[in-house]
Amino acid sequence: MDGVDEILRAGVDTLMQYLSLHVLTCLVPAFFIAGAIAALLSKEAILKYFGAGAKKWLSYSVASISGTILAVCSCTVLPMFAGIYRRGAGIGPAIAFLYSGPAINLLALVLTARVLGLNIGIARAVCAVLMSVVIGLSMAAIFERGAKVEEKKVVRVAAMTYDPEVGRPRYITLLFFSLLVAILLVGASGLISWVTKLTALSFMTIGSIILILYYSREEVKEWGKETWWLAKMIFPILLVGVFAIGILGGVAAIYAPTHDPQIAVGEIMKPYFGNNSFFSCFISSIIGAILYMPTLLEVPIVGDLFGYTTGQMASGPALSLLLAGPSLSLPNMVVIWRTIGARRAGIYFALVIIISTVMGTIYGGVVR
Repeated sequence: MDGVDEILRAGVDTLMQYLSLHVLTCLVPAFFIAGAIAALLSKEAILKYFGAGAKKWLSYSVASISGTILAVCSCTVLPMFAGIYRRGAGIGPAIAFLYSGPAINLLALVLTARVLGLNIGIARAVCAVLMSVVIGLSMAAIFERGAKVEEKKVVRVAAMTYDPEVGRPRYITLLFFSLLVAILLVGASGLISWVTKLTALSFMTIGSIILILYYSREEVKEWGKETWWLAKMIFPILLVGVFAIGILGGVAAIYAPTHDPQIAVGEIMKPYFGNNSFFSCFISSIIGAILYMPTLLEVPIVGDLFGYTTGQMASGPALSLLLAGPSLSLPNMVVIWRTIGARRAGIYFALVIIISTVMGTIYGGVVR
């Protein structure tokens, strides 16, 4: 019975530590930003760049950063990918979008930088953008090379019946989102004193409230609905996931040398993830590709479960898992397989795993 109590206590301790350190200053502002992106920015304006008539360089540019705008996870990106692919988007831009959508999810990037460190947060963002372009171009080179270029009829999309920008200066949107991001950065910063932080946050909050007046009541309501929907969809899964990670740590503590649940799994896995070798990064990429990790859960998996924050997991394997994990999982692979066929899907999976491995190995060799 004592053993069960210890395991449960490990789960509770991990969960409480996570809530106290990251929720108020990091996740709450990030949910509001993601909700504003979903409600106040037009998805149609993004997706139109994947059509047959769009220029290649423009399609790849938009595809590689679309995840920050669309805020999708590995599940919600699949119907969007299937839709643009079946409407005539090239395999290259469509695959670039498929990878980048969940890989550079705004919430995940913010949490990565806050919990795991700014360096690996920036590395994750930069590598994900580069990977999406490289994977997309590789898929296009393999499957479109030598194919006859058929003239595709470009379907004109009817203008939206409601234009949110009508009657509102364009700089208002930029200023509003800049203030939201500034609130997040200041709130999450550990380099600013609480007095300075509260003063800055007060002024920025007042400024954002003033800018809200430029938006209609319907838009503000939609913002609230989107923020709540994201929070209720993601937050409970994150809580359960973090608790489960703590439980795993409690179980692993029985077998680990130090019997410390906070570092037990990291200790056990250190022979595999404790260095920046190609093999370590490769194993990490495969595990990331197979595991189903709901949005944001990859951060505590890397930081707490595998022990990156305690030095048990090296930086290279950590980045490899962060690059392969959000975009692939076994359920995700099945849907992609059925959508684009076995050969294309198999090469896409291989490209994600191999390039994640290479990126992790390079990063590990530079940072150490």
